[in-house]
Amino acid sequence: MYTIGKLASLAHLRTDSVRFYERQGLIQAARKTDCGYHLYDDDALVQIKFVKHAQRCGFSLAEIRELMLVRNGQVPGREICSFAESKRKEIAETVTALQEMSGFLSSVADSGRQNRPLPGYTSRSESFVS
Repeated sequence: MYTIGKLASLAHLRTDSVRFYERQGLIQAARKTDCGYHLYDDDALVQIKFVKHAQRCGFSLAEIRELMLVRNGQVPGREICSFAESKRKEIAETVTALQEMSGFLSSVADSGRQNRPLPGYTSRSESFVS
């Protein structure tokens, strides 16, 4: 069992963030002590890591809450099938955009090392052409 401070430290968060996640229903204390302190188990740490990963992937807290309900077997996956497919497509588009930007940045770095003029940015994706 972890105190809130230990859980926050293990998850690389501030205790305020742990409290926020708990108020949002994203994690829950395994139990409370007689003095009212919340104690957390490994499941809470796993949940926080899932939340942080999903946020890094662009999910809102509301979307994460939905995914956690499915993940925990509280909502059948078929009920959010269209959401999942839409989000998967969005992630695939983001991956493509990041790969294109990574290629451009590699060209910039190569140009800098070889003291050549910087390359122009070209993208195969219509969303990045202004």
